[in-house]
Amino acid sequence: MQTLTINVKDDFMNEVIKFIETAKDNISIQKDENLDYDPYFDDRQKKLQQIRDDSKNGKTDMIEDGEFWQDIDTYVDTLQK
Repeated sequence: MQTLTINVKDDFMNEVIKFIETAKDNISIQKDENLDYDPYFDDRQKKLQQIRDDSKNGKTDMIEDGEFWQDIDTYVDTLQK
C-alpha cells in the first residue's frame, strides 16, 4: 500500500468521490489528524500557493534581502528616537 496526497479542485471533488466509490476495494480514505491541530491548513496552503504564483508571474513586487534588512534597520532606528 502507498500513501499519496492529492489536491483536488473544489468543483471536481464529486467526481473524485464517485471514482473512489467504484474502487473502494483498492482505495482507503483516512482522516488526516494533523488537520485537527491546524484546521485552516487548506486555506493557508491555497493562500501560500497564490503568493508563490504571484511572485513567479511578476504580480508581486520583490525586494532584495539587503534592501529588506536596511528597511528594517531604518524602521527600528525611528522607534528608538
